Amino acid sequence: MGTSTTTGDGGMTQEERGHSQTLVYQYLPSRYGMNPDDLRKADAIEVVIGQGAKPGGGGMLLGQKISPRVAKMRTLPEGIDQRSACRHPDWTGPDDLEIKIEELREITDWEKPIYVKVGAARPYYDTALAVKSGADVVVLDGMQGGTAATQEVFIENVGIPILSAIRPAVQALQDLGMHRKVQLIVSGGIRNGADVAKALALGADAVSIGTAALVALGDNNPIFEDEYQALGTTAGAYDDWHEGRDPAGITTQDPELSKRLDPVEAGRRLANYLAVLTLETQTIARACGKSHVHNLEPEDLVALTIEAAAMARVPLAGTDWIPGFNGKF
Repeated sequence: MGTSTTTGDGGMTQEERGHSQTLVYQYLPSRYGMNPDDLRKADAIEVVIGQGAKPGGGGMLLGQKISPRVAKMRTLPEGIDQRSACRHPDWTGPDDLEIKIEELREITDWEKPIYVKVGAARPYYDTALAVKSGADVVVLDGMQGGTAATQEVFIENVGIPILSAIRPAVQALQDLGMHRKVQLIVSGGIRNGADVAKALALGADAVSIGTAALVALGDNNPIFEDEYQALGTTAGAYDDWHEGRDPAGITTQDPELSKRLDPVEAGRRLANYLAVLTLETQTIARACGKSHVHNLEPEDLVALTIEAAAMARVPLAGTDWIPGFNGKF
């Protein structure tokens, strides 16, 4: 499909390396399963500083998730709860990010692009810091992104929506003369081609998806409605992936539940979703008179609410008014 995938927290498996055309190794504060040899096998390295659903926060890896295979992959004791740190243990300030990027480049013989992922909170300054530290790509994750490892108060109240984070990040890149030189990938709430088109029009270079891919694979499938009901939820609203009881057999270590997932059929559904996502984005770009999706621009957008206009810094529909705009971004 031409997409890339990331390893996630916890090292790299032979299977994902073998089946991934472009694999990005996530280098997280927990360092679970971190292996220099795996860094060299990856196509890029993503230094994760924060996550949109919990910027500034860590998490808890429940012992029930640490099966024998996971324990071996992450070099952890089986069945014991583990704390996922909120910051990198060898960093004390922003200067250390530059040192870490230099270290990762030396380990990989300067062959791998370095991404820096931040949770959307102060996107202008975080983007500027990442660029000045030498990042090739900035990944900006909004608060609508999913997680299975934080408390509700974080999910509902910490971070900002990706819609409000893109323009400040783009402005930082432009102020440093690095827009389109350092790539900007955005995520958190991307569901369909319209979301992609809006993100690209606001200045992003690409998008990343997570929860949408889970649903495409078969998560929240209505055929398991009775079982979702038994868990106190309903198909389409289940997000307690940390409990390991996913009826669809995706976010679980239960071997009986896992048997329900047909990886071939799930792969076909995901490929179909990605194809439609791309076609929807292209269709919107053509409707705007563009010959390429990357030709979309802020002038192609208007907002239907005052709040959306203020966050995206585009005019309210039917006016030339951008709420809060004082002549500069």
